[in-house]
Amino acid sequence: MQHITPAQLSDWAANMAARRPVLLDVREGWECQTASVSPAGLEFVHMPMQTIPARLDELDKTRPVACLCHHGSRSMQVAAYLAQQGFEVINVAGGIHAWSTQLDPNIPTY
Repeated sequence: MQHITPAQLSDWAANMAARRPVLLDVREGWECQTASVSPAGLEFVHMPMQTIPARLDELDKTRPVACLCHHGSRSMQVAAYLAQQGFEVINVAGGIHAWSTQLDPNIPTY
């Protein structure tokens, strides 16, 4: 499984643009309300980690998926699961926290 930093995500999305990549945020609802991103070139989809198996059919296997969470641990687990299910997937290393510290300090940390 590939890991990329938040700073690398826009280049990754641009390379995948023809296939309409997805940013899959696997955090809880309150976490998304606290701090969220909506980067250009990616469709934002929120699915808390524990809902992924039951909602798997909502994801399109023809579209690349970048998984995001708070620090990168949950998204790494989800990315590994999705890869086993046949998805093309990457993990956003460091999660939303890294996004705030590396790219946009206006995104709250928690």
